[in-house]
Amino acid sequence: MTAPTIPLVEQPLRPLGRARATLKGRQSDEAALREVRALIGAAPEGGHRRDLLIENLHCLNDAFHGLFERHLVALAAEMRLAPVEVFEVASFYHHFEILKDDAAAPALIVRVCAGLSCEMAGARDLLARLSVLLGAGVRVVEAPCIGRCEQAPAVLAGQQAVPMATPAAVVAAVKALGAADTPPGTSEGPFSEKYVQKRPDPSAEWSSEAIETIAYDAYRAAGGYGLAAAVVNGEHEAEAVIQALEHAGLRGLGGAGFPAGRKWRIVRAEAAEAAERRAAPSEATAPSGGSATREAVQRGGALMAVNIDEGEPGTFKDRFYLERDPHRFLEGLLIAAQVVGTEAVYLYLRDEYHDCRRLLQRELAALMANPPCPLPHIELRRGAGAYICGEESAMIESIEGKRGEPRMRPPYIAQTGLFGRPTLEHNFETLYWVRDIVEKGPDSFAGHGRHGRKGLRSFSVSGRVAQPGVKLAPAGITLRELIDEYCGGMAEGHELYAYLPGGASGGILPASLADVPLDFDTLQPYGCFIGSAAVIVLSQHDRARDAALNVMRFLADESCGQCTPCRVGTAKAARLMEAEHWDSETLDELALVMGDASICGLGQAAPNPIRCMHKYFRHEVGEAPWPGDLPKPKGKGAAAPVAEPTARPERAP
Repeated sequence: MTAPTIPLVEQPLRPLGRARATLKGRQSDEAALREVRALIGAAPEGGHRRDLLIENLHCLNDAFHGLFERHLVALAAEMRLAPVEVFEVASFYHHFEILKDDAAAPALIVRVCAGLSCEMAGARDLLARLSVLLGAGVRVVEAPCIGRCEQAPAVLAGQQAVPMATPAAVVAAVKALGAADTPPGTSEGPFSEKYVQKRPDPSAEWSSEAIETIAYDAYRAAGGYGLAAAVVNGEHEAEAVIQALEHAGLRGLGGAGFPAGRKWRIVRAEAAEAAERRAAPSEATAPSGGSATREAVQRGGALMAVNIDEGEPGTFKDRFYLERDPHRFLEGLLIAAQVVGTEAVYLYLRDEYHDCRRLLQRELAALMANPPCPLPHIELRRGAGAYICGEESAMIESIEGKRGEPRMRPPYIAQTGLFGRPTLEHNFETLYWVRDIVEKGPDSFAGHGRHGRKGLRSFSVSGRVAQPGVKLAPAGITLRELIDEYCGGMAEGHELYAYLPGGASGGILPASLADVPLDFDTLQPYGCFIGSAAVIVLSQHDRARDAALNVMRFLADESCGQCTPCRVGTAKAARLMEAEHWDSETLDELALVMGDASICGLGQAAPNPIRCMHKYFRHEVGEAPWPGDLPKPKGKGAAAPVAEPTARPERAP
């Protein structure tokens, strides 16, 4: 049977609608474009660099005390980015606030640290009083740890730090900043840059001595950068440098503890492989006279990223050393860059360290004006208030101008890191010790230690001790020894009850375990780790459950939100931990899921305070009677001891 034929009927073309006069979406206006260009400068040939997005956002935020939508749209147009890219980055970081165009920006933002050490020193009361005392144009906000735990309670008035803050001191700082009639960070208030080199130092054994920063000329006059120049000029073998680090047992001092020498070898090898790939005839051709290109190929195109974000609550050692001896760190940086073979170095400094940023800018300018040897390209990048950017891959994302979300592994950043190139990532303090170890020999570092451990550790000690501060002590020292020998004992009227050996992530231990050596790998059997060696000491006036809740709230607030176990788990755990009697079964399930399924260390370490409470402080959460040999909490809100363990609530089927 033949199929019927369907005739085709020609249809007239439909008339085109009237063309749009403008592009879809919100367009930038000329006034906003002029304001943006005045701050970030004219676009260079090829356009603005995508990786400088966060730096450009800081320019706008500092100038206008917030990020107005009109400026974000104009910035997107100026940088040739989709507006959604700019908005998604700006909305990720705590220190950026997106404002409607008709909104009024605050004249000043006062950040009151609510970290554990500051909370123990009365930050909650200070926050409530400042909200009443300061004018309507000043916004008072609760902030996560700002890295001044030895100066608790600490406050940031704009970009000026107010250590050991009182209401009167904060009011005086705010008035001084307002009187200067300039944006935050540019005034000459009582806590401004001119006092960085000489001001009272509460972290140096509570003395009245001033902080003396070793500036560039003084450092060079004392023989500084001699070793770096010898390494760069080939007078000191690169292999000998790596061997010195290996024999000294230097490990990453930002928290992970990866052996520094081994990391240098890995990145050096990856850089060499990258150089071979780039030098292959099928992939690269040498331009005429191309000495610079050939040198870059030989160096392997590796990059270096230095983590000075130091966001772990209780940690302030990097700031302590940076304020005093920045060039010892910079010399270690130059040695690492030469040995590994990096083309450029990126320093990532936390945004709360405004004085340190100005100091580094000044000293880097002096170094570049009179270099002791050929220097790699060095850029100083500014964080924007995100604890997660202390994680190495999240920091790299932030340096690239993106949201600071951790990457999946593999590949590891030693293989594919910053801008897709092999990357050496180090913490500030790790590089700080490189010069001394190589110059004085590995034993100058490894010769210290107690209880079978080797090396030196910089402990950031805060809380209920007589003399908080950075304490350089032998690795393996116990908490009891650290308090008695380095901190002047407990503060008057306080008895040791508990302590956090490694900041928010490191867990909580009771006083009965104050004789455990403090070092890498010694605390894991007790459900804790040393991390960045941030030690927070609690007394009988504190409750471990309050510390655990403070930590969990911090982790929930700082979760990047990328993975569900961490984003939902930390928030739900914080709510459950507010109850007088804990739902232990649910909390244990949350801890298991967070630890096993989170992408990065934040979620993986979040269960530590829960597990430590169940293991060592069951009497505080209604799971056991109060032990007779333990001091009972005497602080405000202390709960009465539980007579008998409380049964777990029945679970719904």
